[in-house]
Amino acid sequence: MRDEASVLFANDAFYEAFRQRDLETMDKLWARKRPIACTHPGWRTLIGREEVMESWAGILGNPGSPAITCRNAIAFVDGDSAFVTCYEAVGGNVLAATNIFVLEEGQWRLVHHQAGPCELPLSALDDAAEPGAIQ
Repeated sequence: MRDEASVLFANDAFYEAFRQRDLETMDKLWARKRPIACTHPGWRTLIGREEVMESWAGILGNPGSPAITCRNAIAFVDGDSAFVTCYEAVGGNVLAATNIFVLEEGQWRLVHHQAGPCELPLSALDDAAEPGAIQ
């Protein structure tokens, strides 16, 4: 499998765990041997596995957390590190997101996730378009 496709598969798994509110899978997607951090929209940056996973436990365990879908993902690979830029559709709003991955024990694992407000309207995103295309 091409490196970019493998990274996009890991990125899809992240958003599927988010959608399913699956904390066990979310935990498996994050690196264990590398430093990690996460900046949720409007939050301070969380540093370290314990803080990051506690945040996901709170988010995924909250039935009021909004549904999120990933759109227009593009993977960039450089050796054993990679990042994905994408947009998150949250209700009628759009967030710009970056997910950073490293190869750990042969698997792409997250080391950082950051999402924040974006001025694009939801109608500018197209699931059917080539990755990265904004209509």
